[in-house]
Amino acid sequence: MKNSYLQFRLRLARHALLQFARSLQSSLEYILLGFGPVLVGLLAVIALPGMFAATRPWPEALALFAGQTVLASLPVWLLRKRLHPAAVLAWSRPLPISTRGKWGADAAVAGMIVGPLSAAYAVSGAIWLYQWPDWLRPVAAQAVMLTIASLLLAWLLSTLTLALRARPPAAHKPSAHRHAPRAYVPAGVRRGGLALPYYWRQLFWLPFWRAENVVGIQQTLLLGGALASVAVWLWHPPVVPAALWGACAALFTMLLTDRGDKAVAEQIALLRPVAAQWPLRADHLYRLAIGFTLLPGLCVLGWFALLTLGRAAEGYSHIVATVWLCFAAVAQLAVVALRRLSVRGRVGLVLGAIVILTAIGSELWN
Repeated sequence: MKNSYLQFRLRLARHALLQFARSLQSSLEYILLGFGPVLVGLLAVIALPGMFAATRPWPEALALFAGQTVLASLPVWLLRKRLHPAAVLAWSRPLPISTRGKWGADAAVAGMIVGPLSAAYAVSGAIWLYQWPDWLRPVAAQAVMLTIASLLLAWLLSTLTLALRARPPAAHKPSAHRHAPRAYVPAGVRRGGLALPYYWRQLFWLPFWRAENVVGIQQTLLLGGALASVAVWLWHPPVVPAALWGACAALFTMLLTDRGDKAVAEQIALLRPVAAQWPLRADHLYRLAIGFTLLPGLCVLGWFALLTLGRAAEGYSHIVATVWLCFAAVAQLAVVALRRLSVRGRVGLVLGAIVILTAIGSELWN
């Protein structure tokens, strides 16, 4: 049973990772084609915090070490619902699987994620050892040991994350103020001007936040990244070139609308077979849901307009800001309107918009 359970968990994890890779295929194409050199540079410096910690006083070293450990264990935490789905948890709890077998399976699954990540850290560490900077020479051995220790601790933390997910939920004592049970009375069909927004909330908004669906969290992170990138771009700290923040703003803004439109299209495909028999205008509801995918992008554009056109120019060009806004708005509309494009065509559209927005934004401070 132990070996069978271990093999099952490993196969389940491989299947989950393949599904996750397929779901991110188009997004990865955007990122790799547009920001491939940046990712290569990030790969080269991924081991820098742990190695640099060996040169700092212990409070700073501890903070860098802890940050690198948490960062290395973050992929398992983000993928925990895919690596160990709720349905598998439900039927595997009654099985006669020993605690040792469960911990071993969790450790093996965590190793599937932390292992390749450790290879990336090894490449980055080898690059720094080959460069052999002056600050690394006196503490090279300690730097390597700290990096290895952080990866081992990340593996342990990832294993603990999966093990905690497998624990049965604690029983809660019923509240003394709970409502008395009563007979279910179905609500009538909604009419009037608020009917479509109500059904949009019930059939699109709420499903994106419930159960194992991560669309709501994904869109929130993309929206936060876009708003933060715009703010830092206009703040333009001297440490990082402003054009890089402009590229991040363009990337997050376009991915925000593209991912939202894709999620709505998938939800429409699920609803279409059953909604045809419902007493509502399904086509109007679908058009409303498609239109609402533009709202997050419009929030980003409004934020950019407020920070640029809403105040006096301080070293940047109002004309460039206006052109950026106009092109971004057209690109957002094109992503939603051109729904019949092929996958490659959509990749080209989004990537082209990101490149053009980055080029326009690079002139903002000139």
